[in-house]
Amino acid sequence: MVGITSLGAYIPIYRLNRDEIAKIWGTKSLGGEKAVAGYDEDSLTMAVAAANNSMKREMAEIDGLFFATTTAPYKEKQSAAVIASAINLNRRCYTSDLCNSLRTGTLAIRSAIDTVNSGSAKNILVIASDCRIGAAQGKFEQILGDGAAALIIGSKDPIAIIEGMHSVFSTFTDTWRSQLDSFIRFAENRYANDVGYKPIMQDVISDIMKKYKLTPKDFSKIVFDGVAIKEHHRIAKKLGFEESQIIKPLSRDVGHTGAASSILMLIRCLEEASPGDRVLFASYGDGSDAFIFRITDQIKKIKKRTFRESLSKKIPIDYGKYLRWRNLVTEEMSTLPERPALSLPRRWRERRSILALYGYKCKQCGTPQLSPVGQTLRVCAVCQARDNFEEYKFSDKKGTIFTYSIDSLQATRNPPGLNGIVDFDGGGRLICEVTDCEPDRIHVGMPVEMTFRMMFQSNGINNYFWKAKPIRKDL
Repeated sequence: MVGITSLGAYIPIYRLNRDEIAKIWGTKSLGGEKAVAGYDEDSLTMAVAAANNSMKREMAEIDGLFFATTTAPYKEKQSAAVIASAINLNRRCYTSDLCNSLRTGTLAIRSAIDTVNSGSAKNILVIASDCRIGAAQGKFEQILGDGAAALIIGSKDPIAIIEGMHSVFSTFTDTWRSQLDSFIRFAENRYANDVGYKPIMQDVISDIMKKYKLTPKDFSKIVFDGVAIKEHHRIAKKLGFEESQIIKPLSRDVGHTGAASSILMLIRCLEEASPGDRVLFASYGDGSDAFIFRITDQIKKIKKRTFRESLSKKIPIDYGKYLRWRNLVTEEMSTLPERPALSLPRRWRERRSILALYGYKCKQCGTPQLSPVGQTLRVCAVCQARDNFEEYKFSDKKGTIFTYSIDSLQATRNPPGLNGIVDFDGGGRLICEVTDCEPDRIHVGMPVEMTFRMMFQSNGINNYFWKAKPIRKDL
């Protein structure tokens, strides 16, 4: 039976209090806070983080990757291929981007289910990630949050099997963004709710229950996309669901995360679900996709609660830092020499080292080691054996800070720059930037893990590489 075999959520560690936004502009606060992607994060890097959190199975078992977003870093270049390289999928893996609609996350899920059912793939990794920006002083500046969600769709030991699907499309326009727009445009609130959101959600939920001859009492939980909690609950109760069955939107503590929004709600639900539960799940955006999932005994094997962990630790930021990170203000230029332009041939030659952080392991003494990017390692630093290495992956290894520096002159959108020497568990050492860490919190011996981030942009190309970040439970 086809269903969800693994799941992973990623919510950035930074939070912006909505009261601060309202205070700056003299407007009304919606209350709570929104999750904000770091200065070196975008929809692609968050997708890598969510994918790594979802990986219960070996990478070799994943034979398809569908990436859903409305904020892809490139208008002409596939993001899914970069993600697949970063998480080290087999190069014969089928990759696809689904863009331009808030519904792309569930469209990707439905496509993955159909693909697995057809037999053309065994395990499809679906990732939805978004990093949308609302214009200053507008309501979406407060509403929108950043985050990513990942599900693996397969037939081997599913934690939630698919019992039914139903979709509708709609040409209704409530939010949109053209090629020339930096910010979301939106229709009048009452019109968007009364003519678009409410009737579409009510129709798709009613239709799927009617299609499979089920009633609200047949479900343990209902999960569907929404922004305003009161409006969301009104729809559910009108359809006959009780308060205890409703999974609340992530409005107050995360914000609306675009294509990832409904899937993050589903992950939150699944992490607390019990065997035998039946869940009704629906998205919203240019129509809706609805699904019926039945929870299996395999849910007991999901030990890592990635959604809960993502909410457990956070770092508050101020509004000025938010503006700087989103490039919404012009800053004074650095007096340091400009970085050299990226070399595409060099990046291609070193793609394994750059995108998946591969080094080497000496076959004679077993010592893992990294060489500077662009240099070939030929002699073991420990036993001096020559040309006797095998590839060794560092991106999934944890480590500790051996020493560090705080650089006040470093060109970064989050000054001062933090740089550290990481000693990996099991051997190996890397000099790299340290992210998601305040300067007064870094210390020698601090446990860290690797995270895929954006270094800088050159000629329209994002230079992605790996940085160290504190393990959240140790913050």
